[in-house]
Formats: sequence, C-alpha cells, structure tokens
Amino acid sequence: MRVCATAPFAAEDVLLEASAALEASSARWRPHDLLRLRELAVFDGEPAWVRSAFERAPYAVVRRALSADGFVAIGVRGELRSQRYGTWSRIADIDEAVPPEALAHRAPRDDRGALPAFVALAALAELAAAGSHTPDLLRGLAWGPAGSAGFELATGVATATASSDLDLLIRAPRTLTHDLARALLDQLEAVAGRAGVRIDAQLETPAGGVALAEWAAARPRVLARHASGPQLVADPWASAAPATQ
Repeated sequence: MRVCATAPFAAEDVLLEASAALEASSARWRPHDLLRLRELAVFDGEPAWVRSAFERAPYAVVRRALSADGFVAIGVRGELRSQRYGTWSRIADIDEAVPPEALAHRAPRDDRGALPAFVALAALAELAAAGSHTPDLLRGLAWGPAGSAGFELATGVATATASSDLDLLIRAPRTLTHDLARALLDQLEAVAGRAGVRIDAQLETPAGGVALAEWAAARPRVLARHASGPQLVADPWASAAPATQ
C-alpha cells in the first residue's frame, strides 16, 4: 500500500488477538476478497482522494495485516495507480464479501470485453468449463481474478485498462508439485500470449501468498506473504494436510 492509516487499536491488542484474528480471517475474509462496505471508517492519515473513491465504489480489498478484534485490514484503491490506501474496516460495516473465485466466470460490460485482461480471463473460463474438450489444469481448483479486473467485475466500475495485467488468485490448500506448477504456468503463459497480456498468478497456500512462477521454478525457498509478515519458506504446505495430487 502506498499510504497506510494509523491503526485504530493499540499494538498490545494485536498481540493479544493475533491468533484469533488469523483464524477468523481464514474462516471469514481472506486476502484479495472484495468487501462491500456500508461505511468506511475515518482514521488518522487518510489521503484526500479516499472519500471520492469510496463514493465511486464502496468496496475495499482484504489485505494481509494483523488486526484487533472487531476489525479487518483492507485496502482502498483510487482511480490512479499511485492511489492505494491501507486502512481497517469495522466488521460491523461489512455488507458483503466477494471472493475472486466468484468472479471467474463473470463477464464485463460488452464494451469492455475486448480489453486484454478480460480476453484472457474469458479464455481461462472456457478452458476450465466442465464441457471443454481441452485438458485444463485449473479445472477442480478454486481460482479467480484479483487486481483491476476483479475490482471492475465486482463493482461494475471501469477500472482495467488496455495495459492492465490479469492478476489471478489460485487457492492451493494442498501441495502443488513443482511439475504441476510448471505445467500450469506454461498453460497460463500460452493464454496470456494469445491475449497479449501478462498473467500474474499467485498461489494462496497455508503459509500465505506465493507467486506461481517462483514455486514452478523449484527454488530452494520461496517468498510467502502472510498477515504476520513475509517469510522465506521451503514448503508452503508444511503445516497442511498431505497432498492429494
């Protein structure tokens, strides 16, 4: 986030509530979920553009940060790339949560469908369709668009541009082998090449968010982004259930 609000709770409250907050976050709202808010609380450090952005689209994205009881960490996006604001929402102000996977098969407005990010998303949705005759590695996984494409599909507000990447979130609660990750990356890159867009795919693992490209490269350790902070890990699924793939 470019700017972050002063936390509306004391540091000791986070320490006391850290485990509970992490558990509640995984069960209710997860990073990259979009939250429709009935109100955006005002805290110290808010940039001037935030109120107009919230009036334009009363949504915020769940971000990775620890929160005290009664709050969830969120990010607000403005019209410009530089306008990103990290803050907190009161749980009582949340009306609805829209996870990326709920947007995987949602179409943009007719006049927006030719944007490269939406062309790529439509191609992925077609591949993942049960009736497709083309083998697809996304089939059976929970996945969907995040970033500008996801925001536009959730809110109906034109957000993606001709140069926007397609940010893709892939839920990976169980081990994804390096070979399968490499094959999935190759498939995504083929779709991206045909659509003329870059697909930035992230695996959501028990250790946090891991770039698909990093895991596919079979590096000794990969960067996992977690609410408690980024960390280098050898196995993002070390504490998860055994693999089924």
